Amino acid sequence: MQVRTRHTPAYGVARLLLAPGEAIQADYDALLSASYGVAIDVRPRGGGRSKRVQPTLFTAPPEGGWVDVAPSLPGEVYTLELEGITGWCVTRGSTLAASSTIQFDANWAPFRPMFGAEQGFLDHVSGQGSVVLSSCGALDVVNLEPGAAITVTPACVVAYTEGTQTRLRAISQSLPQSMRTGEGLLLDFAGPGQVLTQTRKPQAMIAALS
Repeated sequence: MQVRTRHTPAYGVARLLLAPGEAIQADYDALLSASYGVAIDVRPRGGGRSKRVQPTLFTAPPEGGWVDVAPSLPGEVYTLELEGITGWCVTRGSTLAASSTIQFDANWAPFRPMFGAEQGFLDHVSGQGSVVLSSCGALDVVNLEPGAAITVTPACVVAYTEGTQTRLRAISQSLPQSMRTGEGLLLDFAGPGQVLTQTRKPQAMIAALS
């Protein structure tokens, strides 16, 4: 899969260029259009506690093809290229599309010290291929040198490299907290590592637009 972006930063669209017979996974709700002949397989709802819809599979015909995807809210699209060695931790809902060779794991072992027995608001992505992310508002890339640290509200976190030191903590014991959404929590990051953040909070923007 090759990715070509347009209309960034405010209204980003990603065109996914597919080789003959190549398959990619994407959120069906993000689909804008596709070249004629691309097969669209909307897979059934998964089981378990999350009850999340499985990504739709898009497969190119023998002559190849393309698929256009875009986020629901105004913002950028950004592509991660995974080399099969280093994975990323991605906020659920920030992924628009990914190569079929990319694996998603909400129960990645290092999440357990943060979330305990609950399923949190992050997915771990690994494998070799492309992952197309979306941000609400503009996307900032924060490069943390060894010893450097920042604190980010979970609503503004898009993704971070798996080796980044991470701590999840409550803002205040008097505020409601949710491991599933990040409400009432803060994320501390320490380098070395890279953190992708968004300049708008999706739920706040949805409320304002409503």
